[in-house]
Amino acid sequence: MISTRLPASARSLVAAASALKVLALCIFAAAPARADGLAELKTRGVLLWGGDVQGGEPYVYEDATGKLVGFEVDIADAIARRLGVRARFVQVAWSNLVPALERGDFDMAMNGLELTADRHERLLLTRPYYLYAETLAVRRGSPLRFFDLRGKRVGTLNQTYAYDLLRGLGGEPILYEGTLEPYQDLVNGRLDAVLMDNIIADRYGCPKPEVECIVGDGAIGAYVIGVRKGDTALHRAIDDALADMQKTGELRAILERHKLWDARQEGARPPLTAEAPPARRKFDVLQGWLFLQGAGVTLILSVLSFLLAMVLGGGMAVARVYGPKPVRALASAYVEIFRGTPVLLQLYVLYFALAPIFRLDGLKWRPRIQTYDAPFSLEKADSFTLHMPNGQPSYIRGQDAVPVFDDRRSYWDAQQPNVGVKVPNAGVRIAVQSASGTSMRIKISSTQPAN
Repeated sequence: MISTRLPASARSLVAAASALKVLALCIFAAAPARADGLAELKTRGVLLWGGDVQGGEPYVYEDATGKLVGFEVDIADAIARRLGVRARFVQVAWSNLVPALERGDFDMAMNGLELTADRHERLLLTRPYYLYAETLAVRRGSPLRFFDLRGKRVGTLNQTYAYDLLRGLGGEPILYEGTLEPYQDLVNGRLDAVLMDNIIADRYGCPKPEVECIVGDGAIGAYVIGVRKGDTALHRAIDDALADMQKTGELRAILERHKLWDARQEGARPPLTAEAPPARRKFDVLQGWLFLQGAGVTLILSVLSFLLAMVLGGGMAVARVYGPKPVRALASAYVEIFRGTPVLLQLYVLYFALAPIFRLDGLKWRPRIQTYDAPFSLEKADSFTLHMPNGQPSYIRGQDAVPVFDDRRSYWDAQQPNVGVKVPNAGVRIAVQSASGTSMRIKISSTQPAN
């Protein structure tokens, strides 16, 4: 007969596991439910609302002084005033707006958040505060219209009504993070069309002489405010605040102040329900094969990159040690610049340290000239002379040294949107401490107050 009795050590482990299981159940059973967001907000005295300044005007953006402005900023302030608190903006990438809200990073999401079936399932949504129409932008002279988009490359934003509409029309959605790039790609012939809300198209696409806009008044959508599931009291309070803003005319005044009021705002409001979202595609054999192909390409590129790095790195090392003096100097300079400078600082140099430089006739020099003094350093940039198209010399005075990057400042120029990048106020400060040759020492710190 085979004994089934466990050894003493095994019985001890089983008993310990059972005790831990019971303890865990007791802890979770005793854990209090999450308090309603409205009560927390009242105690805190601040309404936290999430959005992305990268979306630009007129939603939420920085003015010339670095102050946050926009029609959604005004709406958030009006809602907070009715709740007896003050509003505070929380920067988050637009693609992460809903997950960040669900995670509890802020109280409400308001940044051109569209009423869709998927969001209706995930969030509590308020009444609309703005109605928009989808606008199709094509190159001037193109015969394309809404029902001609099957198989066409059409730029749009992800997680939007325009994206769902494109899929229904059979178009090939090309997704973008920003609002400027798709229209530039349309002008350059990389897209057949762009489909976005009229509030975006009217500012970034339609003013271009090469672009023609067709407004789809049959495709009307709504911007709403999202609140976490379960925060019913907070949702009701925000919805009531919006209702009061509509009743008193404050919402209309805000939209008129930002030149957004039109006849659509007086029309019927879309219901806060929508058709069920399309069924999500399940992982199948075809997707598995595509995944393996992608993994194989990644592996091949990694191996080839490693081999190329060995060849180039070995050649560079030999040149630094055994090459002629000029070759040794060039090799050393390359290593010091690209290996001695932190990658983070290189990124800031490339994207953020951009100051406008004007020609003699008052116009701005092209982007290549604008970025000549981009590096942060302790030394003043050189002065030099360039000639304008008519041959007239234009002297460029060397810019003063800029040793500190501080993301509370603005490094973006509205007249040259493709030269700089809007940076969020995340509290990052990078200061050049010292420099020697092509190397430098920097200090990275935070400007946010310690908790």
